[in-house]
Amino acid sequence: MYTDLIRQHYANVEGNDSGDKTFEFIPGLSKIHIDDLPDRILPKSGSNFEESPFHSMLSKLKHILPQSATVVMNYYQELYTVPLLDDLKSKFPGLLNVGYMTLSMPPPPLLPSNLDATGCLSWLDGQKDMSVAYISFGTMAIIPPNETLELGEALEASGVPFLWALKDDFKDHLPNGFLERTSMQGKVVPWAPQTQVLAHSSIGVHVTHFGANSVNESIANGLPMIGRPCVGDNHINGRIAEEIHGIGLRVEVLTKSGVIKSLELVLVHEQGKEMRKNVQSLKEIVLKAAGPTGSATKDLQTLVENISIL
Repeated sequence: MYTDLIRQHYANVEGNDSGDKTFEFIPGLSKIHIDDLPDRILPKSGSNFEESPFHSMLSKLKHILPQSATVVMNYYQELYTVPLLDDLKSKFPGLLNVGYMTLSMPPPPLLPSNLDATGCLSWLDGQKDMSVAYISFGTMAIIPPNETLELGEALEASGVPFLWALKDDFKDHLPNGFLERTSMQGKVVPWAPQTQVLAHSSIGVHVTHFGANSVNESIANGLPMIGRPCVGDNHINGRIAEEIHGIGLRVEVLTKSGVIKSLELVLVHEQGKEMRKNVQSLKEIVLKAAGPTGSATKDLQTLVENISIL
């Protein structure tokens, strides 16, 4: 809705401080920076921006969405800042926030460990509560090889127990001998049942790319995050998690020393305890909103009624 206004303000902005410019003129988004925007929203100097399919899609959405009788959001209205929610409602009177569409609330009971073919849950059963770093960068995000190497070195040096969902194709980027040396410290699998893993009591932090579903699943399970944004909405989600909700820590580039420091901060230090407290509060808010009389339940009922009369 605001892409044209953003371009008017910041088109062709250049210089070392350009990324620090924020969107004070957009209700509820005053902490979002230029550098947090998905690629191709702002044109580069001298580029023909009209050729971008993404730009074309945004332009069409701006005109189509206000014509919709109902706009359904994969979110809870209680998680918005008040100015942003008020602004959305003013633009979309039929706005419905139906909660997390990819996750049941409350999260379903854990699968019995012996039925988990990946072995993740049975391995987690042997770890201390809130001690394990679960690492997953989703299905689309790709971490550069040098950062995978640094992350591996940091995990080994920190001694923190870890469960890492890492595709076999990327194991060549790990430090030489890493899997053998850390076989007692951690577990590396090509895929993990993430919703079940995040619900396990031994998980202490989610190391993620700040994808929307991963952030939602972390909130649903009351877990703080360390995030390395990669693509699309990752940077905005990370900014909101860190600076608005206080439930995550953004790391722009993974380095050995930086990861070690981040793990210590979240798992040990007082700031990490505050993050855990904040995300637990959000979890309770979401659980209430998803309850029998909650806002998301009511909005979902309204959606069903709207569809039924078509």
